[in-house]
Amino acid sequence: MDSDGEIEIPVYNGKHLEYDIVGKNIKNYDSIINLAHFKGHAMGGFGGVLKNQSIGIASRNGKGYIHTAGKIRDAKYTWSNLPEQNAFLESMAEASKAVADYFDSIGGKIVYIDVMNNLSVDCDCDSNPEAPCMKDIGILASLDPVSLDQACIDLIWSSDDPGRDHFIARVERQNGRHILEYAESIGHGSRKYELEEF
Repeated sequence: MDSDGEIEIPVYNGKHLEYDIVGKNIKNYDSIINLAHFKGHAMGGFGGVLKNQSIGIASRNGKGYIHTAGKIRDAKYTWSNLPEQNAFLESMAEASKAVADYFDSIGGKIVYIDVMNNLSVDCDCDSNPEAPCMKDIGILASLDPVSLDQACIDLIWSSDDPGRDHFIARVERQNGRHILEYAESIGHGSRKYELEEF
């Protein structure tokens, strides 16, 4: 989306970000299918639709801005300006909500889908990811990104899969569930849900 440049979209009531920096071509869309591979993540603890919507839609400089909790916007200085963990997680939630708010403002829609297969503790972006540690669980969808990622986390926590403890250790090491709490607190969705099987 940023092949033709980038734009800023507002972050309302953000603690860390004043705006989200996204590709200029976001203006060419009136809807999104947010399709995420749910997995662990070295920085976020886990990655689902919230991470996908924040980091995935951000431009290169937007990624730096989110990863540094609003300290810098030039991506080349990201790794020397990392904030404390919760500030990073909260910034991802703020950026994800900014995208949702943008689409709400134009009457657009977002559908969220988490694919829970090849469940590794590492992200697909890792150049040398660890092999999957859990069996496939399934595909979940919602119009609420917070309830969707929460449902995925709950399915892992309640699993009897032998790799579950390894996955949970990654999430807990990074305090990964905090993104869900914070996203709910800023009105990005609810951690409550009803799981329906089809």
